[in-house]
Amino acid sequence: MKDKEITFEMFYSRLKTTNEISLNKIKEAYEYALKEHEGKKRLSGDDYITHPLHVANILIDLNVDDTTIIAAILHEVLNNGETATKEILENKFGHDVAKIVDSVSKINKLELVDETESSAIYLRKVLVGLAEDPRVLYIKLADRLHNMRTNWAIKEEKQKDKAKETMAVLVPIAHRLGINSIKGELEDICLRILKPDVYQDILEKLNKTTMELNDNLLEMKDNLSHLLNENGINHQIKGRVKSVYSIYNKLNNGKKYSDIYDILALRIFVDKETDCYTVIGLIHSKYRPVPKRFKDYIANPKENMYQSLHTTVFGNDGEVYEVQVRTYEMDEIAEKGIASHWSYKEKGSKKVQAIMEQKLEMFRNIIETNSDENDASFENAMNNDLLGELIYVFTPKGDVIELPKDSTPVDFAYRIHSGVGDTTVGAIVNDNIVPLSYALQNNDIVKVITNNNATPNQDWLNFVKTPQAKTKIKSYFSKKDRESYIEKGKNILEKEIRKRKLSISEVLSDSNLNKIYKDLKMESLEDLYLSIGSLRYTAGYIINLTTEDKQNVDDILIEKIKPTIIHHTKDDVIVDGNTNIMYSLAKCCKPVKGDEIIGFITKGEGVSVHKKGCMNTKTNEDRLIKVEWNEEVENTYLSDISILVNNQNFLMDLITESTKEKIHIVEMHNKDTEFGTICNLTVKVKNKDELVHFKNQISKFKNVKVME
Repeated sequence: MKDKEITFEMFYSRLKTTNEISLNKIKEAYEYALKEHEGKKRLSGDDYITHPLHVANILIDLNVDDTTIIAAILHEVLNNGETATKEILENKFGHDVAKIVDSVSKINKLELVDETESSAIYLRKVLVGLAEDPRVLYIKLADRLHNMRTNWAIKEEKQKDKAKETMAVLVPIAHRLGINSIKGELEDICLRILKPDVYQDILEKLNKTTMELNDNLLEMKDNLSHLLNENGINHQIKGRVKSVYSIYNKLNNGKKYSDIYDILALRIFVDKETDCYTVIGLIHSKYRPVPKRFKDYIANPKENMYQSLHTTVFGNDGEVYEVQVRTYEMDEIAEKGIASHWSYKEKGSKKVQAIMEQKLEMFRNIIETNSDENDASFENAMNNDLLGELIYVFTPKGDVIELPKDSTPVDFAYRIHSGVGDTTVGAIVNDNIVPLSYALQNNDIVKVITNNNATPNQDWLNFVKTPQAKTKIKSYFSKKDRESYIEKGKNILEKEIRKRKLSISEVLSDSNLNKIYKDLKMESLEDLYLSIGSLRYTAGYIINLTTEDKQNVDDILIEKIKPTIIHHTKDDVIVDGNTNIMYSLAKCCKPVKGDEIIGFITKGEGVSVHKKGCMNTKTNEDRLIKVEWNEEVENTYLSDISILVNNQNFLMDLITESTKEKIHIVEMHNKDTEFGTICNLTVKVKNKDELVHFKNQISKFKNVKVME
């Protein structure tokens, strides 16, 4: 389907409400983008400049600010312009515009690797992580909407790939930001591409009665308008036939077409919140409501701050109508999402703005809380806390708290404050005492009972749902375990010293402690006690470090490594034919499976596994021991890569490539030199072959050299 033509004059005419300074800046942005894209065409045959114009035009309908409009016009100049750089944009249009355009440019290089849920979750994570400013996500969504409208110009297989990516990654983001106008259109387009037969079948069902349905809507609209005029209520009414995707979704969930009650819908807009309830009362007094179909989303807003009253009634013609009643401001939020609130900032909606800012931070909070977890844990957290069903409960004072479905009073307590969570001893829900594992329901009123002397219970980890609660509980017990190990280690060491009839003060003299700290790379006496209490070292070994028996201990270790020292049952490395030997992979050379390796017997820390030829194994060859990779064990290993970079797009190329190859970047540090930027990466790989392949792919980037 050919997209509607648009010129800058048509677009500019819609900006009359913007101040003169902004209008001039928007015009300047257009002229700059026009010059950067001069002579370039889209696959559709249109001039390239038409795309950013359409994106900005879509965003006008969302009431975004002027900065977003300017950034939308410029959003392709870094990737597809001639001379544009971030620095030029910053000088011409300011820091915010440059930063937004730079982020959109990076995001536009990302693609879904495959159709797995974990891949979609990972891309969603990267996309939102790169979007430091929420306006970046608005531009990205508008960008994708226009591309989907004109996707007839690309190959069918590519159309399907983009549709799958849109449904998996961008539609959930649009939903969470509450941009229903974009979400709905994207869903319909994707359904048409991915399931054309289903799409056409639903269209035919609707088209058979389109004229009749529209006549029914018009008659019902006139009847309701007459009713409200009679009662002196200022209003506006709109009618619509349910979207194709919405009907498909209900059919796909097991409903029959004849059982879908909201194919015909009317939306009534009024001035005040109190008018909403008055209107519902008047409608119910004249039209019989369908039982259990009334929903109050004003008192209990949805997770994206959607507010409205919903009811379903039987019309005089026998048709069933869904009726939604909301204020004009509620409709702005429902259709246009968070951005619409920027136009209400002068109206003092500070509480609502605060909630919106909290919603925008939700993505990054999930990412930060789960940054150390594996993919499965992260995916689970995303599904539960971000994309899953949410409930709304109340404090005794009436404040609304949003939680994932099946959350408990403990989750509620930690959402209030970590101090409240740590000291929770009981809970009262709706005036009834409930266990702390109780699954909270929508609209519950929750009161938490605390005791300043109480502490968290480790059993809570078996039932809490929110990452926030899990992290706080784990943190408490990690600290508690450390203190316990320190005390235990102190007692074990002092007992062993007394057993040998030695003086505690002499064994733990400053000179001896300094020697121990140096040999074992420790910082304090607490570290020493911790290492003994956690069974990393024996008390006897520590004492021997301060006596002449030290050499004897090392000799014994060289002759035969004690098999009683257990590392884990499924070892990556087999030491001299033995498993269950304490070992560690050397941090100096970071061997990965497939490297030739050698073992080095350390002082008290078992065997350190190095790459063959590592300089750190040549100091004492008497300590070398045969080691080999265990082929039955599959694991991932850390490896370092140093890269010389003279390419401003390297970061996005790298992220795209690592996503494609499913290689996780653990750390990255950059250092500017006269020859370019030295980028030091730590990556997680399965084996040497995977590492070599990844290095080869990076080497193909323009102005990039992998250093050996």
